[in-house]
Amino acid sequence: MFFFEKKNQKTFVCWVAWPAMQRRQQLNYETILYGVAENILTITLNRPEKLNAFNATMRDELLDAFDRADADDSIRAIIVTGAGRAFCAGADLSSGGATFDHRAQVSEAGSDLSDPAIRDGGGLVTLRIFRAQKPVIAAVNGPAVGIGATMQLAMDIRLASDSARFGFVFARRGIVPEAASSWFLPRIVGLPQALEWCFTGRVFPATEALQARLVRSLHAPDALLPAAYALAREIAENTAPVSVALTRQMLWRLSAAADPMAAHRIDSRAIFSRGASPDAREGVTSFLEKRPAVFPNQVSADMPDWFPWWQEEIFS
Repeated sequence: MFFFEKKNQKTFVCWVAWPAMQRRQQLNYETILYGVAENILTITLNRPEKLNAFNATMRDELLDAFDRADADDSIRAIIVTGAGRAFCAGADLSSGGATFDHRAQVSEAGSDLSDPAIRDGGGLVTLRIFRAQKPVIAAVNGPAVGIGATMQLAMDIRLASDSARFGFVFARRGIVPEAASSWFLPRIVGLPQALEWCFTGRVFPATEALQARLVRSLHAPDALLPAAYALAREIAENTAPVSVALTRQMLWRLSAAADPMAAHRIDSRAIFSRGASPDAREGVTSFLEKRPAVFPNQVSADMPDWFPWWQEEIFS
């Protein structure tokens, strides 16, 4: 969905309600909930009366939430889910036929179509998730259509309720796939499957998503979040944060490299720097002493000096 890139100036006040075992936080969000417990951040898309439809406010709040998460060393994994019976029903269509007419939005803003700030709002979100330094797990609790489907593609692992439904419905709305999904989707399910889903625009059941490996596993509705938390805890309790942050970027970025030599270069740097780290010493020592590891390095302070190794692409 297209939006002009301008921060919403409205002040939001939201009480974030979570189970008693979670740390409650007061954050300036109105379309998402943000709660941290046991080193796991849960981001809940929170417009249940609109089936969590995506709008400019949700875009900005998701961007801010991932910024907060990367800056917080206590957060070791992120789960994204939806409030109510949907994950995300796609773009908010309350503007009617002009919903996707970014020219009208630009006109109202007094801007110009040539302005590079005019960008796909879903793409801003998926690119921010792509740059994240924490593992991201989608717990797809219900319908996930349009941006509700494409925003998941930059997440690392997707679990779904057996009642979830998915749809890359863009051609049925007279537009095209967005949120950089033309890059992400074929890498996950293969080009032929991506083309079929996008050509037909049909909404398909969770069983088809599982068969095509869009999702890792299906769960009864009341078992979905427990399964997601179990996976997140396995990451949070057993792995070195810096190693996970490096691994996430290595796998995402180097899987698209033109030659395996590109991966070998980064592997060599990474294993050299990590091998000399306190984390590596602790990992080996704890294994030999048959005790849980307590990794000392933090993402905020201890990433290697050669990270990032890539140059960010500039929107133009």
